[in-house]
Amino acid sequence: MTTYTKEHAQALREAIASGEHRVTYDGKTIEYRTVSDLKLALAEVEAALASDSGKTKTRQIRVTTSKGF
Repeated sequence: MTTYTKEHAQALREAIASGEHRVTYDGKTIEYRTVSDLKLALAEVEAALASDSGKTKTRQIRVTTSKGF
């Protein structure tokens, strides 16, 4: 299991914001193919950090309907 830090998440956010596909942290460099890959990596890191801190993401799904009258 990989242990992520806030620095990992920040490096990914900065790469997404700048349009870069290469992320460097802790002396390691990782190159992603697409921004979508970066976003998936960021989601994984944030989920792991939330899990480690005991927090979980709460999701809400709201459904509205109408008969169209």
